[in-house]
Amino acid sequence: MAELIFTLLLFVGLSSSRAETLLLRGAVVHTVAQGTLERGDVLVRDGKIAAVAAQIDEKADKVIDLKGLHLFPGLVSASTDLGLVEINSVRGSVDDRETGEFAPEVEAWLAVNPDSEMLPVARANGITHFAPVPQGKFICGTSALLALRGWTIEDMLVQRRSGMHLVWPSQSLDVPAPDAPSTAKSLDEQARERTMKTREIEQFFADAEAWGKRVSGAPVVPAWQAMQPVLNGEVPLMIHANTTREIRAALKWSESRPKLRVVLIGARDAWQFAAELAQRKIAVIYSDVFTLPIRATDSYDVNFSAPGVLHRAGVTVAICESLDRASAPGARNLPYIAAQALAFGLPADAALAAITLVPAQLHGAADRLGSIEVGKDASLFAATGDILDIRSEVKHLWISGVSQSLETRHTRLADKYRQRPKSK
Repeated sequence: MAELIFTLLLFVGLSSSRAETLLLRGAVVHTVAQGTLERGDVLVRDGKIAAVAAQIDEKADKVIDLKGLHLFPGLVSASTDLGLVEINSVRGSVDDRETGEFAPEVEAWLAVNPDSEMLPVARANGITHFAPVPQGKFICGTSALLALRGWTIEDMLVQRRSGMHLVWPSQSLDVPAPDAPSTAKSLDEQARERTMKTREIEQFFADAEAWGKRVSGAPVVPAWQAMQPVLNGEVPLMIHANTTREIRAALKWSESRPKLRVVLIGARDAWQFAAELAQRKIAVIYSDVFTLPIRATDSYDVNFSAPGVLHRAGVTVAICESLDRASAPGARNLPYIAAQALAFGLPADAALAAITLVPAQLHGAADRLGSIEVGKDASLFAATGDILDIRSEVKHLWISGVSQSLETRHTRLADKYRQRPKSK
């Protein structure tokens, strides 16, 4: 009898855990990789996309009519502190950077708070995956790709060690004022410090390479061990550099290490190196669309149009929010950053790819995410219009074929205050 009960319970458990077969019918399907179907169906089976066509007649457990809605692949935030920062003024809720100069063994995803109120807010605007990025002095650790669902960070993890992050040293020199105190650093001293920082980075890479050639039985050094996939080109080296001098110095340094898969992050002035970046196949994760012009000679739209300039030169471009402590609450604005680049020269298909397929490619998950194609993860959302239009509203969202709640702290507060007592 006990065995029979156990068998029945096991059968019920297996049945309840089986993913539903969904048929999403009649939407405008933006596949990203293969154009747009003005009226299309998408079949989802076992959390994967099983078919995409103008009409699908297969039986499904559930048919959802999306007539009049637009179906998109889930948006991917390529660089953010989402999950690492909750309230800026509360130090205990901020865990976005490491101490020390070289910490390649650090994995930022381990610090993500799966109960952050920022996560459902981002999800409600179509973001299904994100890459929490560590910050620090020089080498500050690896990012990972996480899904916006799950009880724990282990549930959320999609791609571990998706990129190693190197913050390139500032190349600027501050001219001392005439009345500066005698302790102010001279230009020569600043130049020496700048050179020394670059040499420290070179030495660390050289030490890591030497350790990789060690004889068997040598002691394990976690920092150098973490560098081996980067040195072998298995994990991209994502260099944070913004100014012309920083980007030039980083590109020159990387020339001597052809195995490195370099990606520029931030990259405010990368448009000035568009031809070189395209020739060397160096991708850019551009985060400065809404940064004010820095130089008096810059036009007002220099940063608005930078992704378009890079794209036209043949550079692979992803778009993300700026990596500051406003990026967590601002993560929901990802489609509108891409929309601004669209308005200033980036083609519409490239703007959508810059927040879907390209981030997935750069973080090593293009075989699973970023477009609506057969075999890929069924992370999708349906909106009332083009997601790059601020007037569009997300109505349904699925991650791995499972419908996700669009409730947020914002919607709960809105419901609460709609029911406030009316004045007589």
